Amino acid sequence: MPYKEMKIEKLYYSIGEVADMFQVNTSLIRYWEKEFDIIKPKKNKKGNRFFTQADIENFHLIFHLVKERGMTLKGAKQKIKENKEDTENNFVVVTRLQEIKDLLLEIKDAL
Repeated sequence: MPYKEMKIEKLYYSIGEVADMFQVNTSLIRYWEKEFDIIKPKKNKKGNRFFTQADIENFHLIFHLVKERGMTLKGAKQKIKENKEDTENNFVVVTRLQEIKDLLLEIKDAL
Protein backbone atom coordinates (compact mmCIF):
# COMPACT_ATOMS: atom_id res chain seq x y z
CA MET A 1 0.00 0.00 0.00
CA PRO A 2 1.53 3.36 -0.98
CA TYR A 3 2.41 5.89 1.64
CA LYS A 4 -0.23 8.59 1.89
CA GLU A 5 0.74 11.76 3.65
CA MET A 6 -1.89 13.21 5.94
CA LYS A 7 -2.95 16.77 5.35
CA ILE A 8 -1.99 18.85 8.36
CA GLU A 9 -4.64 21.28 9.48
CA LYS A 10 -3.71 24.25 11.61
CA LEU A 11 -5.47 24.65 14.93
CA TYR A 12 -5.37 28.44 14.89
CA TYR A 13 -5.19 31.04 12.14
CA SER A 14 -4.05 34.64 12.53
CA ILE A 15 -6.25 37.50 11.42
CA GLY A 16 -3.95 38.10 8.44
CA GLU A 17 -4.31 34.50 7.28
CA VAL A 18 -8.10 34.69 7.57
CA ALA A 19 -8.16 37.97 5.64
CA ASP A 20 -6.00 36.39 2.90
CA MET A 21 -8.35 33.39 2.68
CA PHE A 22 -11.28 35.66 1.89
CA GLN A 23 -9.27 38.34 0.08
CA VAL A 24 -10.57 41.09 2.36
CA ASN A 25 -8.98 43.60 4.73
CA THR A 26 -8.26 42.67 8.32
CA SER A 27 -10.53 45.52 9.41
CA LEU A 28 -13.49 43.70 7.84
CA ILE A 29 -12.60 40.56 9.80
CA ARG A 30 -12.49 42.58 13.03
CA TYR A 31 -15.80 44.26 12.15
CA TRP A 32 -17.57 40.95 11.44
CA GLU A 33 -16.15 39.54 14.66
CA LYS A 34 -17.75 42.43 16.53
CA GLU A 35 -21.07 42.20 14.64
CA PHE A 36 -21.62 38.42 14.66
CA ASP A 37 -21.62 36.60 17.98
CA ILE A 38 -20.92 33.22 16.32
CA ILE A 39 -17.28 34.27 15.80
CA LYS A 40 -15.29 33.98 18.99
CA PRO A 41 -11.53 34.02 18.39
CA LYS A 42 -9.05 33.23 21.13
CA LYS A 43 -6.92 36.18 22.18
CA ASN A 44 -3.48 36.14 23.76
CA LYS A 45 -2.19 38.63 26.33
CA LYS A 46 -1.19 41.04 23.58
CA GLY A 47 -4.71 40.94 22.15
CA ASN A 48 -3.79 39.06 18.97
CA ARG A 49 -6.71 37.09 17.59
CA PHE A 50 -6.42 33.40 16.79
CA PHE A 51 -9.30 31.90 14.83
CA THR A 52 -10.27 28.22 14.98
CA GLN A 53 -11.55 26.10 12.09
CA ALA A 54 -15.10 26.63 13.41
CA ASP A 55 -14.57 30.41 13.18
CA ILE A 56 -13.34 29.99 9.58
CA GLU A 57 -16.46 28.00 8.69
CA ASN A 58 -18.63 30.72 10.24
CA PHE A 59 -16.72 33.32 8.20
CA HIS A 60 -17.45 31.27 5.07
CA LEU A 61 -21.14 31.35 5.93
CA ILE A 62 -21.15 35.09 6.61
CA PHE A 63 -19.07 35.79 3.48
CA HIS A 64 -21.52 33.75 1.40
CA LEU A 65 -24.55 35.59 2.76
CA VAL A 66 -23.10 39.10 2.64
CA LYS A 67 -20.71 39.15 -0.32
CA GLU A 68 -22.06 36.46 -2.63
CA ARG A 69 -25.81 36.69 -2.00
CA GLY A 70 -25.80 40.44 -1.35
CA MET A 71 -27.57 40.40 2.00
CA THR A 72 -27.20 43.21 4.49
CA LEU A 73 -25.42 42.54 7.77
CA LYS A 74 -28.74 42.85 9.59
CA GLY A 75 -30.35 40.35 7.20
CA ALA A 76 -27.44 37.93 7.52
CA LYS A 77 -27.56 38.14 11.32
CA GLN A 78 -31.28 37.47 11.29
CA LYS A 79 -30.97 34.53 8.88
CA ILE A 80 -28.22 32.93 10.99
CA LYS A 81 -30.14 33.56 14.20
CA GLU A 82 -33.45 32.19 12.93
CA ASN A 83 -32.27 29.10 11.10
CA LYS A 84 -28.53 28.54 11.18
CA GLU A 85 -28.73 24.84 10.33
CA ASP A 86 -30.69 25.35 7.09
CA THR A 87 -28.45 28.26 6.13
CA GLU A 88 -25.36 26.08 6.62
CA ASN A 89 -26.91 23.24 4.62
CA ASN A 90 -27.80 25.60 1.76
CA PHE A 91 -24.27 26.97 1.81
CA VAL A 92 -22.80 23.46 1.58
CA VAL A 93 -25.06 22.61 -1.36
CA VAL A 94 -24.21 25.84 -3.20
CA THR A 95 -20.48 25.29 -2.61
CA ARG A 96 -20.66 21.71 -3.89
CA LEU A 97 -22.65 22.76 -6.96
CA GLN A 98 -20.07 25.46 -7.72
CA GLU A 99 -17.29 22.85 -7.51
CA ILE A 100 -19.20 20.58 -9.90
CA LYS A 101 -19.77 23.48 -12.31
CA ASP A 102 -16.07 24.36 -12.26
CA LEU A 103 -15.16 20.73 -12.93
CA LEU A 104 -17.59 20.49 -15.84
CA LEU A 105 -16.28 23.73 -17.35
CA GLU A 106 -12.75 22.40 -17.02
CA ILE A 107 -13.75 19.19 -18.82
CA LYS A 108 -15.52 21.19 -21.53
CA ASP A 109 -12.40 23.31 -22.11
CA ALA A 110 -10.28 20.17 -22.33
CA LEU A 111 -12.42 18.74 -25.16
